[in-house]
Amino acid sequence: MHEVQRAPHRADRYERPIDLAEALELLAEYGADARILAGGTDLLLEMQRLVRTDFSVLVDITGIAGLNTITAANGLIEIGPLVTHNQAVASAIITGAALPLAQACWEVGSPQLRNRATIAGNVVTASPANDTISALWALDAQIELTSMRGARTVPLREFYTGVRRTVMEPDELLTKISFPAMRDDATGIFVKLGLRRAQAISVVHVAMVLTRVDDIVTDAAIALGSVALTIVSAPAAEAALVGNRLDDTAIAAAAAAAVATASPIDDLRATAAYRAEGVRIAVARGLGAIAAGAERSQWPDKPVLLGPQDGLLGGGGAIGAVGPNDTIAMRVNGATVSGATRPDETLLDWLRVQGLTGTKEGCAEGECGACTVWLDGAAVMSCLVTAPAAAGSNVVTIEGLAASPDDLHPVQQTFIDHGAVQCGFCIPGILMAAGHLLEDNPSPTRDEVTRALSGNLCRCTGYYKIIDAVMDAGGAT
Repeated sequence: MHEVQRAPHRADRYERPIDLAEALELLAEYGADARILAGGTDLLLEMQRLVRTDFSVLVDITGIAGLNTITAANGLIEIGPLVTHNQAVASAIITGAALPLAQACWEVGSPQLRNRATIAGNVVTASPANDTISALWALDAQIELTSMRGARTVPLREFYTGVRRTVMEPDELLTKISFPAMRDDATGIFVKLGLRRAQAISVVHVAMVLTRVDDIVTDAAIALGSVALTIVSAPAAEAALVGNRLDDTAIAAAAAAAVATASPIDDLRATAAYRAEGVRIAVARGLGAIAAGAERSQWPDKPVLLGPQDGLLGGGGAIGAVGPNDTIAMRVNGATVSGATRPDETLLDWLRVQGLTGTKEGCAEGECGACTVWLDGAAVMSCLVTAPAAAGSNVVTIEGLAASPDDLHPVQQTFIDHGAVQCGFCIPGILMAAGHLLEDNPSPTRDEVTRALSGNLCRCTGYYKIIDAVMDAGGAT
């Protein structure tokens, strides 16, 4: 039987605590039978692929106030467990004093995924390919774990015990990630080698933070990702830099030393030999950019978010718990819609059962964008949002994009004018992404259009007419 034909793992119950105390009580009660649900972009896939099958209760913490903050005080940056990747990308604190983390967040998935996926979720999933872990590693982050028994702090470098394994206990919740803000004499960068511009799992990535005094490197932290069973440091490369100027000789020595440290793995994305060369190139490019003062050269002036800058994880909060066949309601395209659900049903499946079939399932794993909808003001992949988590929320689907059949959204009309409408399977999701871009930015550049559509795959042909149609809707000549 092919993997896609296998039944996914099911949860029997969905719980939505109203505060941290209730969340900890639920974790204490259910223990290993519970899993925390925040963005859900990793967990739902793990359930579909039968990677996580040893639990039956989803504990959704997105209704807890105060967990989505980014703060800086006394030289320390703290981020809560509900901070999304796009929230970090839009944060002046992160982009100003933790650039490698901002750059890593920018490289994750697509705008729709970054609107849901959390940094804490990336950390807890514990894959060595997860981009933000390396950035946090280089920034010397610490993790706060809280349970009914109290709180403890674990250095990130001691958090992992293997692939998808950590020191976290079943009754613990990650409540804070903290790390020192980069000082004025420090520079950092994140470099990723993937197989495409977006929606790419790292083949190799590198995060580094260097401190220099009078052009001499006095401290260096280099973290390598997607090359070993966990994120690893490159101590030999760090040692090759400290005490030297960041010139071509030092860069070449550090890059070579990083390869020797990595001992890369073979897997389906790359051979060990390819990864070794990737490490050398990524380290050399990163150090070269720092030496040239170009570490921010590719950072966008106005990142495309397709959602609010302060993040999106909360929903309507209309329910406290859901069991099989319980009824939920949400406002869809301006009208209240109710229907039965199950604890782990996706918003995509729930909408289609309600007759809103314009939203399509193309991959069911957040790769193609065909299921894009607007959830409480942000474009999201509805295949990676649980329906119970969206209860009480405002949802807009392709059926609600136009004011009426006779009053199309501008981007719908330009798609017709440019012949950009093709088979119709991917077009609803593309229209939803493009429509949100135009709400955020009525006159986007061509690069901003391609960024906005980076999470949407067209199976029929090229993207030129699609991009031209969006540009035309934005008033481009």
